[in-house]
Amino acid sequence: MAFWRSHRNGPERTSARKKAAHDRKVREAAVFVGDQHRHSIPLDMRDIREDLDTPLIDASLPAKTSVIVRAGALDLSGGTGSFRVRELMGRMAMSMGCYVRADVKLTDIEAECSNGEDRMAEVVDLPTTGVNTERIWYMEHFADWLSVNLGQKGTYHPTDEDLSAKLVERLPRGRRHRTPAPATAASASPAASSTIPPASNQPTASQPASPRPASSGRTVRRMTPPRESSVDDNGTPLDKAGHIAHRVLPGGTDSVDSGDYGHDAREKHLHTGAYHGVTVRQVHERLDAIEYKKPLYSPAFAALAAAVACASFVFLLGGGLYDMLAAFIGAGIGQFLRATMLRRHINQFFVVMVSVALAALASIGFLRALAFFDPTALHHDTAYIGAILFVIPGFPLITGGLDIFKMDIQSGIQRMTYFMAIVIVATLSAWAVARCVSLDPQGFDTPQMSVWVRTLLWLLTAFGGVWGFSVLFNSPQKMACVAGIIGAIADTLRLELVNANMPMEAAAFIGALTAGLLATCWRSSVRRGWLPPQLGFPRICLTVPSIVIMVPGLYMYRAVFYLGELDTQATVQWAFEAMLVILMLPIGLAVARVLTDRGWRYDV
Repeated sequence: MAFWRSHRNGPERTSARKKAAHDRKVREAAVFVGDQHRHSIPLDMRDIREDLDTPLIDASLPAKTSVIVRAGALDLSGGTGSFRVRELMGRMAMSMGCYVRADVKLTDIEAECSNGEDRMAEVVDLPTTGVNTERIWYMEHFADWLSVNLGQKGTYHPTDEDLSAKLVERLPRGRRHRTPAPATAASASPAASSTIPPASNQPTASQPASPRPASSGRTVRRMTPPRESSVDDNGTPLDKAGHIAHRVLPGGTDSVDSGDYGHDAREKHLHTGAYHGVTVRQVHERLDAIEYKKPLYSPAFAALAAAVACASFVFLLGGGLYDMLAAFIGAGIGQFLRATMLRRHINQFFVVMVSVALAALASIGFLRALAFFDPTALHHDTAYIGAILFVIPGFPLITGGLDIFKMDIQSGIQRMTYFMAIVIVATLSAWAVARCVSLDPQGFDTPQMSVWVRTLLWLLTAFGGVWGFSVLFNSPQKMACVAGIIGAIADTLRLELVNANMPMEAAAFIGALTAGLLATCWRSSVRRGWLPPQLGFPRICLTVPSIVIMVPGLYMYRAVFYLGELDTQATVQWAFEAMLVILMLPIGLAVARVLTDRGWRYDV
């Protein structure tokens, strides 16, 4: 009887042990995912973990997809346009012997990768959006570094591939959750491990990677049976790894046709089975270093940059010395609070509301204190509007317009909606402050000066404004100075045209067009070797900061102010004037790209 009871309870005990082991794995996976960001791609999936020490070119499709989608997510988190993210992902996929079709929006990516045999989908979303031009720049160099390590030529910086290698290789290693943890009894099984296992001996050309089991844990659909012969169905030679044999066109160029789609384009790309290059682990380590790289500037320095930018903005709008001082103090205090709160991951709409209110109060308080010594300071009641302009989301505005121009309507609408949401929150917060202190801003009293002095000051303040916004976008100093030079020329030209009685909308279009052409000339000069390769910055990192100071923030605020006063006629007038200028800015940049870039000139 005891034997029967023991035999009967055996399956129950086995089931309980299995359930306990499953619960332990779930808890370990939750701890691992919680150690990362909850929106990131978990790299401890079995099909990725098995290929961590495999050369990327020989890795499975899930491992390659993890690199492609993660790189796209990092580029998107830098604030760049959706069309650039798709371009980056596509070039990386082609260098790995596969292709990707991605749907990129403001904060998420849906991508489908295929290598001619398997197909899988991957989705990643970001918790918020922001701007980091340094990350955009690093992602360009990362894509070139990866291409070179896969035996191909760089795309973004082909004249100096060593520069990309130096920039990427000297990056500090990423966070500790990528570092292998010592094995324990609870994590002895590979399936139960919650950390990436330690690196094993890497395969070499004489010791190819061991065969891998079929991918699991992902959405993978088998398309065609794996090829076992040394030629494909069309008689094209294959190497030992199963990739299309290396082919070079006359003149040493890659046999890649951007007009092809799918497997035809992959068959024409370059791959050598003998060239293993970097492993999946090494690639993710570089992506770790880019993802967790600290901002270049402290909150105090960012506050100084915002103060300089807003004071310069006020002068370009026609303000005087007192207006500039009030904007300088208000913007500096508001940006310091904003940067401090954003570093704690507080909701950015709440951050905008609070920081704008503090900036407006600080600006108004400074003028009231100054009135004890000079009563005329009370007449500069419009200065607080300039103090809140540091929150203008210029990047999503411009990239949204460019996305629409590239027929990415959904992403463009999302970015425009985000821009309007930030503007509405900021202007309503400033309007509430103005009502509390009974302010009625009527505009700036433009100081009188000679034409040459005014033009020189326009150049200096335009440079200062663009430099300040570039620092807020986390641009390196060289990048910020180059953008400042472009912005100084473009915005001074715009102001001169407005002063010559040209409509503001037309002047904004010409200013944005000039900025786009100057950025293209700068980039072309670097590619031709006329300028040092270290100055080869992404076009979007130069053009957007250079025209942010052209955004009519004063017009948008006045529209909301008169809306609060129930003056519908003035509200509609200011709103439409602001809208026309806003529309002209991305159109000007898009026309510059059409004139200078064949990829923008044709719909292919």
